[in-house]
Amino acid sequence: MATRDGAQGFDLVGDIHGCALTLRLLLQKLGYCESGGAYRHPTRHAIFVGDVIDRGPRIREALRLVKAMVDAGEGTLIMGNHEYNALCYCTPAATSTPQTPVFLREHSPRHLRLIGDTLEQYRDYPGEWEEMLQWFLTLPLFLELEAFRVVHACWDPELIAQYLQQYGCNHLDEQRLRESVDKTTLPGRLMDRLTRGLDIRLPDGLSVTSRDGFVRHFFRAHFWSQDPQTYNDVVFQPDPLPEAIAHRRMNDDEKARLFHYAEEQKPLFIGHYWRCGQPRTLTANIACLDYSAVKYGKLVAYRMDGEARLCNSKFVWVDVDLQEPGLPERESDADD
Repeated sequence: MATRDGAQGFDLVGDIHGCALTLRLLLQKLGYCESGGAYRHPTRHAIFVGDVIDRGPRIREALRLVKAMVDAGEGTLIMGNHEYNALCYCTPAATSTPQTPVFLREHSPRHLRLIGDTLEQYRDYPGEWEEMLQWFLTLPLFLELEAFRVVHACWDPELIAQYLQQYGCNHLDEQRLRESVDKTTLPGRLMDRLTRGLDIRLPDGLSVTSRDGFVRHFFRAHFWSQDPQTYNDVVFQPDPLPEAIAHRRMNDDEKARLFHYAEEQKPLFIGHYWRCGQPRTLTANIACLDYSAVKYGKLVAYRMDGEARLCNSKFVWVDVDLQEPGLPERESDADD
């Protein structure tokens, strides 16, 4: 992570999803001023937890703003699942031909729905979009500093240790990107876990239908319950499980897929999970910073100054509903 000299604190910023006007307001509220083409703070460094792109009305502006801060040593961007998905969506597969193009991520209607706003807003700037894709390939997948850790969705210590041991770095390259679409490979397992998190497949062919109409055979689970017994103990997604499923007991195989991020470990900052309401910590050492900005929620930051236990009073946010004209109608929580 390249930072300029003199940074004495860190501001962790949640999922932006193209809400550039709100991002400017949040940075100003945090004391950053635009100078020399980038937002700067005399004593602090901004860390963005990923998902700058997709969904929102000013994706290009938001991405240019964040990249300018990174290039100036004033910010760091962690790769989110949307940056990763964009790389896969736009990278031809080895079997691709001009007559039959094939990409690492299928060009399905569902996938186009997720990335469509980004592609449309970059339609007249193909060279700039290609530059952004090349930059995405260099983004850190996780970050560990002396006092805290950052990852987009889930900190898996075993996978991270394996990746560092095998590759000696915390980012992708083109070969590892191509390998990552195979979920049996180390890059594939790492990207799935770090950018999408834990999930548990529902038993007996059961499924749930979310508010957006998507039928899913799994649900998102968290990783900070010490002794979970039922699905309801670990579910962590906008759509609650049906009552009949929520209190079903997990079997040993399902429990074995989980792990516990203990309160004795370093503070951890994540995004990804479409929270709502008043920003607050998940545990004494875990904070989720995604408060559904692009769905008229809040764009949230946490002011980190090295504390071992996180404090709710250190969240800072801007409400999006009146600050970001051009947002689409309130829509689903679909994410992939």
